[in-house]
Amino acid sequence: MTQVRHNDYGVLNPPETGTWEPTLRVSVVIPAYDCQQALERTVPALARQTYPTELTEIIVADDGSEPALEVPGARVVRVSGGWGRGAARQAGQLAATGDVIHWLDSDMILADDHIEAHMRWHHLIGYAVVIGDTRFVDAPGEEGVQAEYTTKILESTRRLKDAGANPYLLHTGASASVRAELLRAAGGVNASLNMAEDTELGYRLAQAGAVFIPDADARAWHVGPSTVMSREKEVHRHNWSYLGDLIPDLRWLRSHPRRRWLVPYVRVVVAATTYEQTRATVDSALAGTLTDTAVSLVGPWDELTGERRSNLDDPLLELRLLHNLYAHEPRVEFARSAPASAAPAPFLVTLPAGWVPGAGTLARLVRHADRDLLGLVSVALAEGPDGVVTARLERTAAFSRAALLPGEADDLVDELFGSEWVSGAEYGFATAAEAEPLTGEPAKWRALAGERLGEIKELTARVDRLTAEVERLTEAQDDHEPRGPLNSIMRHLRSAG
Repeated sequence: MTQVRHNDYGVLNPPETGTWEPTLRVSVVIPAYDCQQALERTVPALARQTYPTELTEIIVADDGSEPALEVPGARVVRVSGGWGRGAARQAGQLAATGDVIHWLDSDMILADDHIEAHMRWHHLIGYAVVIGDTRFVDAPGEEGVQAEYTTKILESTRRLKDAGANPYLLHTGASASVRAELLRAAGGVNASLNMAEDTELGYRLAQAGAVFIPDADARAWHVGPSTVMSREKEVHRHNWSYLGDLIPDLRWLRSHPRRRWLVPYVRVVVAATTYEQTRATVDSALAGTLTDTAVSLVGPWDELTGERRSNLDDPLLELRLLHNLYAHEPRVEFARSAPASAAPAPFLVTLPAGWVPGAGTLARLVRHADRDLLGLVSVALAEGPDGVVTARLERTAAFSRAALLPGEADDLVDELFGSEWVSGAEYGFATAAEAEPLTGEPAKWRALAGERLGEIKELTARVDRLTAEVERLTEAQDDHEPRGPLNSIMRHLRSAG
């Protein structure tokens, strides 16, 4: 299978439509609600597709239409247990039997080779997410225009080849396709979302290792403007109320300095050893400036039973004390083994117990990884009898993609994303014995900064008042006294301001 570095799909050479022999089955899934007339235009266009009919199934997910939708040429499934676009997409994909799921809005008109253009990429690699070229028209037959946001992103990123870590932001349910296996590995569609479900799904597909490919030859026309085009500010106001919880990459939605978020930005893994050593590491990870951090504390927690025991001579005392300590800390989970992936969190950091990250250590490691979109940053902490003691920062998307390919994970990540070694001392690591005690310094300094800002405002207002008074006196004394001293005072006050 061809290897794609970052999102640079330019190494792939898809065949021209009409020149190749497809083998994969595709399920076209159309979420629909009270749109019988639109479907009567969209579904017949699917019958004219150049992709083989025997490899195509059409599923309309009826999201509670009254009367129920009737669509000749398509299998209609009723959405149950929820409502909205997320529930409809999930119901449709669960009913699908194809190798590839192709999302389509109900008010789309497709070029005859639209699906074939999508499918040629899926025959090349198993981790493609293909995005169709959608134009918006007022009526069928018009050429239409691409959404302005889409055009800007494509032009500034070489059509997503240079899109960094977030090409998923162009993922739209109007026309997109993905291997069913990859979709289900990413967790399917979030059925609770009735807007922005395609963006949230795109984010999770990225963490599953996907490459996002916008295909200019997969032409389609959307009849009428999208909701974003007609009510952009309202759409953002609605969607951003919950996307901050679900997509850690949207950093501007996480401006609150202390609140907890559903999906952490960094998942820290620590294997439990002694109470003191483990506590030093976990507490420091949670106290850093990167506040949307969560910890998986690994140990045989299922061995902690409730039978009578000696409180102080318990052979599992270290584990029991750690469990007592973090039992009610929502950012710590007790894990039997290290997670295979941090998904949907974008980063996984493995720390050895007894090594303490500084307040800004995790944030600095993430910034270092993001500068060159590195997949792995290994941190040399010390050299011991068993070799080099290390911490690791792994990019979830990089290791997920490596898992889809044959070969050793670290080597593949180095080829596909890049990896580097750094010094632990340079990034603020210390042993538990050497580390400064945790005393709530971030909160203290924020409070102090607030006090200083208040003082600056008060002094600025005072300078303004004195400046106005000096200017008044200058005018009053106009020809009576020399202005030299007053001018000197003015200069002094202005420099003080």
